[in-house]
Amino acid sequence: MTYSMTAFASSEIEIEGLTLHCELRSVNHRYCDISLKIPERFRFIEASTRQLISKQLKRGKIECGFSYKKHQQVDAKLDINMDAVQTLLNTTKEIEQLMHSATSFTALDVLAFPGIQTEQSSNKADLEKSLQAILQTALDGLIAARLREGEQLQRLITERCEKMQTFVEQAKSRMPVVLDNLKHKLKNQIAELVSEPNHDRIEQEMVILAQKLDVEEELDRLETHVAEVLHILQKKEPVGRRLDFLMQEMNREANTLGSKSADKEMTTVAIELKVLIEQMREQVQNIE
Repeated sequence: MTYSMTAFASSEIEIEGLTLHCELRSVNHRYCDISLKIPERFRFIEASTRQLISKQLKRGKIECGFSYKKHQQVDAKLDINMDAVQTLLNTTKEIEQLMHSATSFTALDVLAFPGIQTEQSSNKADLEKSLQAILQTALDGLIAARLREGEQLQRLITERCEKMQTFVEQAKSRMPVVLDNLKHKLKNQIAELVSEPNHDRIEQEMVILAQKLDVEEELDRLETHVAEVLHILQKKEPVGRRLDFLMQEMNREANTLGSKSADKEMTTVAIELKVLIEQMREQVQNIE
């Protein structure tokens, strides 16, 4: 199975007058880079959240965010830290005595001050269980989305590999014709320049030149690399790095094929191969 690194998923649950919400986003990255955005109230789950994500996602830049919303209740009563209110008022009074003109403030201003309103205490164990539940649900959705995208990438890469196989076969069938044409061309050119040519010597030089221009090894390696790409795509593990390495190797062979080309048709094959490899390389960048 092939997984993409780009996906989004979310989940939420209601517990103790709260709606808990979790969002996961992932994009391509060389390693597994986890970024968390967690309210202070839920900070105690940071370590377990990182552990749960890294256990199931091996590559990608992962952004995980938690949020919550209180349910509005008609008979709800604000929980006020009266000690904090008294301290705030006493401190304010002392400061006002040092000011030339004091500015009055309302009770709403006091309520907005940090630490005045207190959160209702929740059962920490139950809260952690609920947070991990919505995280796992979001992870399941993210993995499913990555798989769907990965399957599409796998189809595209497979199609391009099959096209590459066709071009490699075309080049192999063309190679004997290319070498034969080259021999006749060189033999005629040398015959024009030499009144009494040494045909044995000419034949030896042509064999050496033909060996330099022979691309059979490059074509064989390209076939091997294509077969390996198709094999790796079937593995049930992260394969992005291995595929990226194979793209580099195939590009090297295609470049050599192009540099050795002594025929218009072979040059066209080399160009088509490089185009296909570059298309696959871009797709591979997003595979886990």
